[in-house]
Amino acid sequence: MSVNINAPPSSASSDSDASEPKECEVLDLNAGVHSSDSGYDAEMPPDCCPASPATVPSKTTRSNSFGSQLRSPKPRRQRTTSVNQNTINSNEAIIRSNNRTIYTAGRPPWYNCAGQQVEPFVIGICGGSASGKTTVAQKIIESLDVPWVTLLSMDCFYKILNDKQHEQANRNEYNFDHPDAFDLELMKDVLQRLKEGRKVEVPVYNFVTHSREQHTKTMYGANVIIFEGILTFHSKEILKMLDMKVFVDTDADIRLARRLKRDIMQRGRDLDGVLKQYSTMVKPAYSCYIAPTMAHADIIVPRGSSNIVAIQLIVQHVHTQLQLRGFKLREALAHSYIGQPMPDSLKLLPTTPQIKGLHTFIRNANTARDEFIFYSKRLIRLVLEYALSLLPFRDVEVETPQNVSYKGKRMACQKICGVSILRAGETMEQAVSDVCKHIRIGKILIQTNQLTGEPELYYLRLPKDIKDYRVVLMDATVATGAAAIMAIRVLLDHDVPEENILLVSLLMAEIGVHSIAYAFPKVQIVTSALDPEINEKFYVIPGIGNFGDRYFGTEPTEPTLLYE
Repeated sequence: MSVNINAPPSSASSDSDASEPKECEVLDLNAGVHSSDSGYDAEMPPDCCPASPATVPSKTTRSNSFGSQLRSPKPRRQRTTSVNQNTINSNEAIIRSNNRTIYTAGRPPWYNCAGQQVEPFVIGICGGSASGKTTVAQKIIESLDVPWVTLLSMDCFYKILNDKQHEQANRNEYNFDHPDAFDLELMKDVLQRLKEGRKVEVPVYNFVTHSREQHTKTMYGANVIIFEGILTFHSKEILKMLDMKVFVDTDADIRLARRLKRDIMQRGRDLDGVLKQYSTMVKPAYSCYIAPTMAHADIIVPRGSSNIVAIQLIVQHVHTQLQLRGFKLREALAHSYIGQPMPDSLKLLPTTPQIKGLHTFIRNANTARDEFIFYSKRLIRLVLEYALSLLPFRDVEVETPQNVSYKGKRMACQKICGVSILRAGETMEQAVSDVCKHIRIGKILIQTNQLTGEPELYYLRLPKDIKDYRVVLMDATVATGAAAIMAIRVLLDHDVPEENILLVSLLMAEIGVHSIAYAFPKVQIVTSALDPEINEKFYVIPGIGNFGDRYFGTEPTEPTLLYE
């Protein structure tokens, strides 16, 4: 049954599709964290459909020390950001780009303690052209106050036009409001992958040239997914994916006025052409294809974003649904798998007097920082060498300088990528670069939310083609395994096969090993030592303290305590 919310009228008629956000600028979420690699801001045409920022591939090759061909990151890579919201306070907006404000906050776990996806809440917003759908979506995002929201526009999925259709579009004779104008199959596939929490490539449509841009935008699933467009309710398959259906019902005269302003000022159209297109295609299409789908709506919102009562009703329902799907990941991990035998996926660096000696130095609270760094680097190099020996090798025969053949080994995999979990994992980057020359390095920043105690994803930068790589995931210490599980989940969402991931750490707690192995049994886990316990603050016992603070010479500050 539909609910028609009819709040008192408001003069805020400027909230419309005419103010739809343009392409957002690239945002570096790694404030305060050192990174030796640079990104770049994407230059987008002014009338492209909104989409999330992307990572950009690098294509040149180099050889590593094992003779395999690795991909080199010579082209600059664009950094990945999120369309998300943590507070409504405008003073806390991170960046503004044209008409779009980007809020940033850490993404909480989008999976349970078994590493399985938690289904997001999907909102579909439908309505006529320039009815205010995008603005309603933005108001919902601001009012939701949840850490991660993905906004997907149907405008991104216009079909590629042939020469004849381009001529019609230039004469304002092509019907962009007809269902056949959209790539419905691609639309369904993208929305389904977002609902599964996976990475997707979204087309970027240019309304000035009536064509798709050559580049795409990378988007992710989230706690809440909002899908908006004029024909959101047209496909039965898409209707089934929607948890809530909202129809924005705006007076036809207001929609026409907004469309005139948008198309003339932003898209370079002339008055006669806009009126011709509206009377011959837009208005009939609304009557035939859009208005009838109002019957599918759970909530009908008159006057768009000015209807505060309707927005709050939607937000209240979404909050209720998210609470029903919530859980405490870290606490669940800390009390699981006690007393279980170690999994077969664990590979422990053979204990020798040398290894014990190095651990003695780095575990000693009285070890000076310069010595801590020196002996940590030695141990990091040893554990990474051991980890790489677990990768597949093939037999080769070479000729020595004495003209004698030698039967040896060479690494069989052609692509290896290192990914560090910031901050402590960054200490392992130099060692893996020393072992694999010109290896590509990705970064993932995970921090603890001091209010919830949960890990949150703040930043990532990965090669776009990382799904083709063997990935060495690096973190200095693993306690509950919460940060490692989140990082692995990110890699899986980038289509990296589970069996291609190698998690390497100096020190792990037994409970963390169990948690990771249970969630991802095909991931190989490599460490130089296992400690039996974690304390009430989730530190490894006996452990080595806060590895990042000891290595970088910093003191922990509670609001920004890094997840070790």
